[in-house]
Amino acid sequence: MSVAPPTATPRTYGNWRRHASAGLGSLGTLGTGLLLFGLIAVIATLSLAGLMWALLPAALLTALLTLLVVRDRHHRSGVQRLANRLGWSRARRGGKHLYRSGPLGQTPWGTFQLPGLAAGSRLSEWRDTYGRRFALVTVPTTRHATVVLVSEPDGASLVDEDQVDNWVAHWGAWLASLGNEPGLVAASVTVETAPDSGSLLRREVDTHLDPRAPSVALAMLREVVDTYPAGSATVTAYVSLTFSAAGRSGGRKRELEDVARDLGTRLPGLAAGLNATGAGAVRPATAQELCEVVRVAYDPSVARVFDEARAAGDEPQLTWADVGPTAAQAGWGWYRHDGAVSVTWSMTEAPRGEVYSSVLADLVAPHPDIDRKRVTLLYRPLDAGRAARIVEQDKRTADFRASSSSRPSARVLQEQRAAALTAEEEARGAGLVDFGLLVTATVADADMLDDPRAALDAARAAVDSLSATARTQLRPVYGSQDSAFAAALPLGIVPSAHLTVPTEFREAL
Repeated sequence: MSVAPPTATPRTYGNWRRHASAGLGSLGTLGTGLLLFGLIAVIATLSLAGLMWALLPAALLTALLTLLVVRDRHHRSGVQRLANRLGWSRARRGGKHLYRSGPLGQTPWGTFQLPGLAAGSRLSEWRDTYGRRFALVTVPTTRHATVVLVSEPDGASLVDEDQVDNWVAHWGAWLASLGNEPGLVAASVTVETAPDSGSLLRREVDTHLDPRAPSVALAMLREVVDTYPAGSATVTAYVSLTFSAAGRSGGRKRELEDVARDLGTRLPGLAAGLNATGAGAVRPATAQELCEVVRVAYDPSVARVFDEARAAGDEPQLTWADVGPTAAQAGWGWYRHDGAVSVTWSMTEAPRGEVYSSVLADLVAPHPDIDRKRVTLLYRPLDAGRAARIVEQDKRTADFRASSSSRPSARVLQEQRAAALTAEEEARGAGLVDFGLLVTATVADADMLDDPRAALDAARAAVDSLSATARTQLRPVYGSQDSAFAAALPLGIVPSAHLTVPTEFREAL
């Protein structure tokens, strides 16, 4: 009698958690300090001026604490929503939501420079130790330098579960190793899906077509060339690595050549580390390729022009001063740029519970209701010293919140277990990485469609349904659509480096 081999249980992943600031109840460090200071003010006013005068600071304290405590389903407090509204109103009054470039634009230099966060960026091209050209994007204001890797993912179709688990394990190890890279600030992965024009397929078939072939074979190939591009899509992945261009403490200031030479020696090793993650063939992006990616993002109609030119054997020539939009306008919940309208969402809650490795498969896959879609994962690796401090602080905070109540809720107990498990894994040598997610959906411009509002609503509905399948919670980036659009591009923009309010202050709320 034969015995069937036991079936392997699919591996699950999870245990990510939001960093919590220490404080009383749902108040963070700043909220707890405000509460203590307010109580002292109320008691002092009561003893010096009487009960009636003490009601005024008590009412003010109650209002401020209410704005801090009451949060919506996206974990945003009333203070954050109010600050967002005030910032948007200020931007509209100053006309910062409008952009006009080119010879007839409002920019004095007369070029099509990138708007917003990428306005001060500069592009140069260098060679690594293998002799390969790579693009280097520098931002002088933040002193960041970014290199971009282009990959062709293998995909998980018809792949054994063990192989997928190995890919995920190597990807986690590669992310953990980034915390030990000197000067690395952030990393991002952008998966872009776009319609296929079919120009490259037509060129490939025409080049290798034998006119002496049977008529049936020729007819079949011509039918494939005519029908295959309809409804098909291309999927491209970009890995952006952002480094600090500032010199070491006490050392001399590094020039651009020094930064490029340093990154050129480290780039082959970083690219080779991705080979075991299922990323496929990984190579550095050249300056021309990066120019085309950004140009097509702001004006998708030129993608067909680039494909046809490349199919004809011509190489498009672009400069960094010509890749920006001619006109752009940011709305409260949308961003209009040249020939398209885009909406960008940000992740407010990661997939809860245990998930499988394919949890984001539907979200990154092409969708018929979205012309172009970019899903960008933002990573901020933490070094070992800082990671140890953070996990221990989170563990103490979770233990305090669980012990401060005689009947803690199930969510509080789950956070306590998750914090303890994270601290245990970090003590065994695991890396700690902060991550976020941006999703940008782009549809054709209003002048190209009979019912543009319906097309934009269909794209919004598609992203809402895809976020449900990915078990993530997404929220449109209201009031900052232009900045979120630029952050989702493979340019290595670090959003936290451009905030007016410091990150430490925001995390303490």
